[in-house]
Amino acid sequence: MTSRLNPYINFAGNARDAMEFYRTVFGGALTLNTYGEYGSPDAPEADKIMHGMLESDSGLTLMGADTPPGMAHNPGDNITVSLSGDDGDDLRGYWAKLAEGGTVSVPLEKQMWGDEYGMCVDKFGIPWMVNIGETPA
Repeated sequence: MTSRLNPYINFAGNARDAMEFYRTVFGGALTLNTYGEYGSPDAPEADKIMHGMLESDSGLTLMGADTPPGMAHNPGDNITVSLSGDDGDDLRGYWAKLAEGGTVSVPLEKQMWGDEYGMCVDKFGIPWMVNIGETPA
């Protein structure tokens, strides 16, 4: 079981271009999922990136997405620290400590894509996302 810590960048509608650019910089495998894949395929933002992940051959991980509809995009405030993996016990423990004294915007719970996920801002004003994937069989 593993956990990883990496930056997560929100973009103003150009996440696909940005993540493809970063792939030319760092190399590796790029996975992009759209809002349409997890919601209404006919929605205006259906082709926008809900989640992107670049994993380089040298072990670097960069995640990114288009800012969700209805949320402000503020350059400079658009980077979050992401904790993800399949070690649920460790990740839930990190979540509890990060959320304590902070503000939870998305409770850590099962999401439409099947993982447990939550968002919070810790007591120092740092935004965090925690995603617990299912443990591989």
